[in-house]
Amino acid sequence: MRITSLLTATAAALLVAPIMAAAAPQQQARIHDVQGTTRVSPLAGQRVAGVPGVVTGVRGFGSSRGFWLQDPEPDADPRTSEGLFVFTGKQTPAVAVGDAVAVSGLVAEYYPTAEGETPETTPNQSVTELTEATWQATGKGSVPAEVLGADTVPAEFALLEGNIDKRELEPQRFALDYFESREGMLLRVEDVRVVAPTDAYRALWITSKPEQNANGRGGTTYTGYAEANAGRLKVESLSDAPFPAANVGDRLRGSTEGPLDYTRFGGYVLEAGRLGEHVPGGLQPETTRPQGRDELAVATYNVENLAPCADQAKFDRLAEGVVDRLATPDIVALEEVQDNSGPTDDGVVAAAQTLQRLTDAIVAAGGPRYQWRQIDPQNNADGGQPGGNIRVAFLFNPARVSFVDRPGGDATTPVHPVAHGQRIALSASPGRIDPANEAWRDSRKPLAGEFLFHDTPVIVVANHFNSKGGDQPLHGRLQPPARSSEEQRERQAQAVRVFVDEARAVNDEAAVVVLGDLNDYGFAPPLAALTTGGALVPLAGSLPPAERYSYVYEGNSQQLDHILAAPSITAEYDVVHINAEFADQASDHDPQVARLQF
Repeated sequence: MRITSLLTATAAALLVAPIMAAAAPQQQARIHDVQGTTRVSPLAGQRVAGVPGVVTGVRGFGSSRGFWLQDPEPDADPRTSEGLFVFTGKQTPAVAVGDAVAVSGLVAEYYPTAEGETPETTPNQSVTELTEATWQATGKGSVPAEVLGADTVPAEFALLEGNIDKRELEPQRFALDYFESREGMLLRVEDVRVVAPTDAYRALWITSKPEQNANGRGGTTYTGYAEANAGRLKVESLSDAPFPAANVGDRLRGSTEGPLDYTRFGGYVLEAGRLGEHVPGGLQPETTRPQGRDELAVATYNVENLAPCADQAKFDRLAEGVVDRLATPDIVALEEVQDNSGPTDDGVVAAAQTLQRLTDAIVAAGGPRYQWRQIDPQNNADGGQPGGNIRVAFLFNPARVSFVDRPGGDATTPVHPVAHGQRIALSASPGRIDPANEAWRDSRKPLAGEFLFHDTPVIVVANHFNSKGGDQPLHGRLQPPARSSEEQRERQAQAVRVFVDEARAVNDEAAVVVLGDLNDYGFAPPLAALTTGGALVPLAGSLPPAERYSYVYEGNSQQLDHILAAPSITAEYDVVHINAEFADQASDHDPQVARLQF
């Protein structure tokens, strides 16, 4: 949705008295006058005339067409950008890079909004632009591109003091201020590393700070809320030429250059008129080792809205991942398994067809005949894609591990740990943890299963906590960004923690494993709720902080998937990177596996 806010009293006047507004005088201005020293133009809602500049980029596609203009005679104030976007709507502007023009138009602040947002309520920053524009050619010209080196962009990301819209920019201190002070200007990066793969929208992410929280496979890891990784920058192309299918660790050799834009999909973006040569880095999918005879291999894998309507290629890729990359774990907790009709909202909740196709594909890939256990949710009660009824499920290899089936588990009945002779057991297996708890509203309920491995009872809890939808972006005007979804995940973690504490009350040495897509970071409060007091050990803690990741978002490699185990368990842990870093992926998550000994 494209909504423009003028942010001045003139905006109201335009609505009430458009004839008077049209008659308002135009003032002469240069780009730095329009941009001003804050994020919001001091001339918003006013008409300007004869703004001079050289065209540095043209967007001739989509519904937000226009061109970027840069003043070849900058002022001495580092806060004022010398670049500006001229919005022409659905009309391709008749200009070319290198044209010198003088533009007249209405100064506006465009806030990119999501559904349900307005310019007043969106957390996103705005783009200062000229609308209703006319222009005259004055000749030809050129402007130099500013080069982003390793030390150009400040390492500190943003001023953490609420709405930063109208605060004076401090481009030498904060990364977001630096980029805002270059909004619309021609920027260039040289020989940069890709830190997020090419997506379906012809975009990738690079870093101008190659040493910043670098991990061993070429990415940039999000290691804490204070580590937003200021070197990240999104790159798109203004050309219709083929866009490279780049993986993490690849490089763009030579110059990548274009004007700087801002979108709600990632924040600041380099709209490249020139793209560096794509040089593959040779990144390969990983393979873990097989488990030994006395090791129980437990894995978690978010299979991203898996449904029977998916192409066979997706099932085959997932199966190859389980068999060859994960070395056929004994137990696999799956997340995002959809019902038999997939996203069709028809009341169907059973998922046997989905799981049958996956287990058949695993056999075809040379793996064992896995069995599965799961509980059908109530229709449209667990969130996710409408109609899909995603849920968590267990696959297990009956040649290696037994599942203890105990009746009583359904969508609404809570499961509890109980004593079974001298052993721990479940009141129902499989069973759902506290499904009536408000913490699980519109979210997946955890699935607990009782397994036997070498006659040792093992309680495994598969999870898929609520998503981060609704959280404010790192790149927004509200700092620090509110993480509204985190509160629900913390309540979910507390509900699972109660279950774990119940199990340890039955048997303090009980073998309990909690795993899945927890949709949060190892340093976040929901994980603390599970680990405080040593109730569970986060197995990712055995890795260096920069290597703890299973997902890549906006150029940040980050940890959303976890395996946690009771302290009595000896474990070897491995995140198996086969998806998130690659342009061609079977899922947007990497699986992980732990080999446990009791």
